[in-house]
Amino acid sequence: MKKTIAMALCASTLSLGACGLDVPDLNNPSINSLLENPTESGVNAASTGLLIGSRAGKSAQNGYVAHLGILGRESYTFDNADPRFVTEMLSGASLDPGSPAFGGNFWGGPYANIRNANTVLGAVDKVGYDEGEKEAIRGYAKTLQALDFLTIVSTRDTNGGPIDVSGPFTTLAPIETKERMLEHIATLLDEGDGHLSNASETFPFPLSAGFSNFNRPATFRQFNRALKARAETYRKNWPGVLTALSGSFLDPTKPLSLAASYSYGAGSGDVTNGLTSPNLYAHPSIVTDAERKPGCVDDAADPFKCLDNRVKAKIKKVNPRSYQGLTSEYQFTLYTNTTPVPIIRNEELLLLRAEANINIGTPAALDAAEADINLVRATAGGLPAIQLVGENAVDTLLYERRYSLLFEGGHRWIDMRRYNQLGRLPKDVAGHNVHERFPIPVAETDARK
Repeated sequence: MKKTIAMALCASTLSLGACGLDVPDLNNPSINSLLENPTESGVNAASTGLLIGSRAGKSAQNGYVAHLGILGRESYTFDNADPRFVTEMLSGASLDPGSPAFGGNFWGGPYANIRNANTVLGAVDKVGYDEGEKEAIRGYAKTLQALDFLTIVSTRDTNGGPIDVSGPFTTLAPIETKERMLEHIATLLDEGDGHLSNASETFPFPLSAGFSNFNRPATFRQFNRALKARAETYRKNWPGVLTALSGSFLDPTKPLSLAASYSYGAGSGDVTNGLTSPNLYAHPSIVTDAERKPGCVDDAADPFKCLDNRVKAKIKKVNPRSYQGLTSEYQFTLYTNTTPVPIIRNEELLLLRAEANINIGTPAALDAAEADINLVRATAGGLPAIQLVGENAVDTLLYERRYSLLFEGGHRWIDMRRYNQLGRLPKDVAGHNVHERFPIPVAETDARK
């Protein structure tokens, strides 16, 4: 299955000048069997592989969490072997669309996985599953397609991207707008939810440990609805957010850590979580901007004692390191080499509900938002309750999201862009820039000239 994914990576969208399609695929005899003569075991393996494909590039040192962390001033990457983590990501005039490890990143992988899901969807009716199992696979595949499209939208924003990548490799799909892509994501999730509602009791294939609470179609629907709530938030469809959350796994009585996650392992054939790299440092503003607990007395032996508990839970103080004019004495403690990376957590769902209610803005909605925010503040931050007032409501929300979702998925950068507040992110060295979005890769644009 990993080889199948690797083949699709070559054909991520539809601009394939360097792929050499006339060369026999000596390493990949299974792809044609999936297309022409699929078996249940092959489709099951391909379905499990979709989760592996979605995980690709998320936790590397130059992966989704770390790169978006740099852009959102959550983190630095001080790598003496590659200065581009500063020269391009922070001080560059723009991101380089020709570099698949930097400005051209997070494109080929998601589109490869979307195409793989189309292959799975096309194979389902050709094998001997019962109808409930077919519906389970359809709902699962469309949900993961939506997740991959969310990666494209989150990175490219108003640059948009192709949607219809199911056609022949020689045909170029048009670049669609951000709005059209979000509409497509919402449609995929709704279609997926419909399939899952008619699905068998279990999936005919295994899911990873990160989905241990969502490994049946009935519970996977809750994950689907959680993603729908995020997508509707990006669309500013506030009633739609609340509707989606009502079917999600949001539960104020459950741990805030309850999550669907990408899992990692040190075993043969698996990959480890790369967010443990010693080159990764936390941005100092995480400490300086943190809210203090009222009446707390500082303790030199515990530098985070009086700060929001989320600071102490997620970073540690280390020997200072300086690089290209930047300095940090903090590193993250969130991950080991086998720690899962959350896709979406109960804590985010509570804050999505609060955000929807803040933007609805009625007295009852603001009361509901206040209750959710204060639950998060008390449980995760050890902070006293606050009262939401019109002008401070969005700032309060952004603060809570910043510390609750710190270094999990680029949320700070995405949030500040959503609220037109990227200009508030710090520029630590004169001449640094805050990039608004990733460019469309040069191979894609060249193919369209």
